[in-house]
Amino acid sequence: MPNAKATLLIVDDEASIRCLLSRIFEDRGYSVRSAEDGFTALLEIREEIPDIILSDLNMPGMSGFELLSLVNLRLPAVPLIAMSSAFAGNTIPPGVVADAFYEKGTSLNPLLGMVDVLVCHKGQPPSQSPNVLEPVWI
Repeated sequence: MPNAKATLLIVDDEASIRCLLSRIFEDRGYSVRSAEDGFTALLEIREEIPDIILSDLNMPGMSGFELLSLVNLRLPAVPLIAMSSAFAGNTIPPGVVADAFYEKGTSLNPLLGMVDVLVCHKGQPPSQSPNVLEPVWI
């Protein structure tokens, strides 16, 4: 997609979620790639660094907690959105390294808005709380 707004990497172990989000964002003009777990996401990132990463938190193999921490450590300029149905609200859960949080199973409008805002602020440093402890996995 040559005139895409931005490139998204959607990471979720549920194929239906990956497919649904991919279609929605592609229809909105984004270029979308996907991965079923953290390890596959790292391979995708190695091929091409996405503009934004949306990741489920609870996945087998490498979880989203681990993936987002590692990506933030190595590629701090890439905006990160954590997704989960295990946490409620739009506040980033404790211990999660992300720029935004989306509660899965709720309206997609907040997620669409988060992505649009992060695309508009691309290139600016992410606003992370300095008091957040960031776990690091190797």
